[in-house]
Amino acid sequence: MTASAQPDRNTDTPKGLVLAVTAYVLWGFLPLYLKAMDHIGPVEIVAHRVIWSVPVAGLLLVALGRTRDLKAALRNPKMLGMAALTAALISINWAIYVRAISTGNALDAALGYYINPLFSIALGAILLREPLNRTQVVAVGLAALGVLVLIFQAGRLPWAALGLMISWGFYAFFKRSLPIGPNQGFLLEVLILLIPALTYVTWLGASGSGHFGIGAQDTMLLAGAGIVTAVPLLVYANGAKLVRLSTMGILQYIAPTMIFITAITLFGERIDQARMIAFPLIWAALVVYSVPMIRQMRSQV
Repeated sequence: MTASAQPDRNTDTPKGLVLAVTAYVLWGFLPLYLKAMDHIGPVEIVAHRVIWSVPVAGLLLVALGRTRDLKAALRNPKMLGMAALTAALISINWAIYVRAISTGNALDAALGYYINPLFSIALGAILLREPLNRTQVVAVGLAALGVLVLIFQAGRLPWAALGLMISWGFYAFFKRSLPIGPNQGFLLEVLILLIPALTYVTWLGASGSGHFGIGAQDTMLLAGAGIVTAVPLLVYANGAKLVRLSTMGILQYIAPTMIFITAITLFGERIDQARMIAFPLIWAALVVYSVPMIRQMRSQV
């Protein structure tokens, strides 16, 4: 591809917008799929997400002819070490998310993904010494206040929200340092996780406590976990290259909003007094955070 044919990172392409919105909508529907497996342990579900993601991501790389970078990465100890770290973080994120849905804490999962962009800003300021402007300071402060309200009003830590926020925030942070394409990087991560995943599933089968191969419905759901895991991630990775970063920042609210609505309307979760205070604070923080991005997007049209 010539230099003139490269996509302009300062514009939003129609293809990029379609891919990005598709990815976030798919993530928004994921709780419905996971809820159908709420009788299965989260570690077993994560193990199958890893196992069945490998052929999906592998076939895509073969079709795109991009296996050379993956082979080079497998021979690079430093890259393998970094990929092992990101693989561990994404597997922790998946396990927390699955457990949150199965235990009736989908609202906290939505909260975690609402807060995540603000946590990433704070992470950049602390670890990379990136300066915060006034609106970012206000946004992060409002989000922190919302979490404190949940802690003191509800008398407990919103473990799912904080766990998802921290695991995904650090995953995205370290993922930036992984010098490999997003499709290759995802396959590398699930390949690293494949051996422990297979070991765990084999042990479950041998002990008679596994669900794969026992009933047709559970077997199909667990096998399909690879598709519902890999497809949105791969669609997102390819869409992110074709739209502006500010646009992705706005679109990322699609998934937690869908999760929030699903939790209330379909899962029957209640908004208690603490959440009635915390969620508006988080939403106000997101408005403060988003307004400058929207203005910038309009000025570039």
